Formats: sequence, C-alpha cells, structure tokens
Amino acid sequence: MTMEWAILLSKVIVVLLGLLTVVPIMLFVERRGSALMQNRLGPNRIGPFGFLQTVADIGKFLFKEDRSWGHVDRFYFTIAPWIVVIPALMTFAAIPFASTIDWRGFHIQFQAANLDVGILYCFSIASLGVYGIIIGGWASNNKYSLLGGLRSSSQMISYELSMGLSIIGILMVFSSVKLGDIARAQGETLIQLGVFHIPKWGIFIQPLGFLLFLTSVFAETNRLPFDLPEGESEIVAGYHLEYGSMRFALFMMAEYINMAVASALVSTLFFGGWQMLPGFHALHAALFSSSPFEVQEWARVVMEAVSLLLKISFFMWLFVWVRWTLPRFRFDQLMSFGWKVMFPLAMANVLLTSFLIYKGFI
Repeated sequence: MTMEWAILLSKVIVVLLGLLTVVPIMLFVERRGSALMQNRLGPNRIGPFGFLQTVADIGKFLFKEDRSWGHVDRFYFTIAPWIVVIPALMTFAAIPFASTIDWRGFHIQFQAANLDVGILYCFSIASLGVYGIIIGGWASNNKYSLLGGLRSSSQMISYELSMGLSIIGILMVFSSVKLGDIARAQGETLIQLGVFHIPKWGIFIQPLGFLLFLTSVFAETNRLPFDLPEGESEIVAGYHLEYGSMRFALFMMAEYINMAVASALVSTLFFGGWQMLPGFHALHAALFSSSPFEVQEWARVVMEAVSLLLKISFFMWLFVWVRWTLPRFRFDQLMSFGWKVMFPLAMANVLLTSFLIYKGFI
C-alpha cells in the first residue's frame, strides 16, 4: 500500500511540476515567437537568449504589492483567480502520458487519475474555470470587467456545445470515454500500404471533428482570434482589468495551463496520444533490442512520453502562431460563427459518423 501511494504521489508531482514549468517556457516562446513574426528581437538581455527575462517577471509578480481596491468585493475578488487556476491544474490528471508497465509486481499506469469517464471529467472540470472569470469581472465593480465576464460566459456556452459534439464521433468509433482506451485504440492500423501503414489516429477518421474541436479549443482558452473577454481595443483589458501582482499572474498562469491541457487533449483524441511518432519504434529497437526486458520497457515508456510531449509542444506553438497571425473577431462575428457555422457542422459530423459506422466504413 505504501508503494502504491508513493507511485500515485510521484505521478501527481510530475504532472504539477510539468504544468507549472509550462508557464515560464511558454511566456518565453510567446515573446520570442511574436518577435520573430514581427521582425523584432524580443527579450535578449537577461540570461542566455533572454530566457531569464521570464524568471525576472515572476520575481516581480511575487514581490509586487498585492492590494484590493476600495470599490471591489474583496472576498470574491480574491478567490476568482484561484477558481480559474485550480480547475486548470486538475484537468490534466486524466491525460495518459504513456502506456502501462508491469514493474516489480506493480501495474503502473502513467496517468494521475485513471477514470472511467476520463473525457467527461476533463470537460466538466475545465468548464468550471469560466466561473472564476465571471466572478472576477463582477467583483471588480468595473463596467469593462463585467462586460469581459459576460462575454466569457456567452462564448463558453456557444463553443462548448460545439466542442462536446465534435468528439462524439471519436467516442462512437472507439466505443469508450476513457482517454487511455482511446489512445491505445489509435495504435491500430487504418490503411496498409506495403511496408507503410496509416495509423487509426482520430484525425484520419474524424478530420472535420478535429477542425471543429481545435477551433472550439481556441475559443474556450480565450486565445486570439477568440480573446473577446479581454479585448483591449474595446474593453481595455476585460475581466482582469482591476487585477495586478500575483492575482493577475494567476489568471495568466491559468491561460497557459489551459493551453497545455487543450494541446494534450487534441494530441490524445486525434493524434494517437502517447503512440510513438514515426521512426521511434525503429529507434527503440536499434538502441534497446539487446537490453534487458525491464530496460526495454522503461525505454518504451520514456519514448512514448517524449512522443506525446512533442505533439503537445507543436500545438502549444500553434496557439502562439495563430495569435500573432489572425486578427480578433468582432463579438457578433464570434457568436454568429459559433451558432451558425460550428454548431450545424458539429451536428452534421455526428450524423455522418453514425451513417459510416452503420454502413461498416469505419
């Protein structure tokens, strides 16, 4: 029992440290990435390549005076950032980052929480974050903050419906809501072309579902071109206008952690999850074929985790790429796109998938 608790605690610590590490790394990537796209230098003075600029900013947030203004509701103003960041940290618990392994009599699952309703858990916990944004906007007692909170709630309702419908096809094809089962099933072969094979990844069997889910994820994480809750050109800074110091940092931390969770979900549902990238199987065989079985198994786990990490990294970069490429929608355009384009396409995708499964094409 002690060993089982130690393994569980180790997985929780790895997940938490990984998510907290994402924030400073993505701050650096976002700054240097935007500078690259705009033909600027970006931060390049503090530390090698300016990497310690993020550390300096974290120090500034930690030691800056943290005060509540006289016109705000102090209790709700204080807890709002935590209501946003805690669900963001909890959501990653259901993401499997490698396949299982038997080690010294223990069956280890590389997943902080192996839930029978994994994808439903992710969606339900992730949806709680919007309450923090609404509470923060209302408690700020500022009209621009309140408008940002209202925008966030309406945006969440509009796009979360399409996001939920976009994965129905994946759940129908793989007949499971457990993320581990979905990732494992994507290791099967969809099409064999001589010595090459196309895996049964979600993107190949649900391309429309992937596009709908990816678009909805951008809206759910309040990233450009869907960052209307904090639209600077219209409502100054939106829901976090009155926030500063570590409270503001918590809102920003939650945004980047949500990006990591969203990238992990996209990778798990549509890109095989921890399934190894092309060439990794050959590399594993070349390096560890003569090693003891236990070493081979742990090497496999490491390479699967690296494969998932590379997939997540690509989508994290895609968030940055899109932010500095596409302009912000108007709010009426955002709502119209969600209800008149995304929702009908998501419904059509469910009907089409049902027809293809009934006819035996999938």
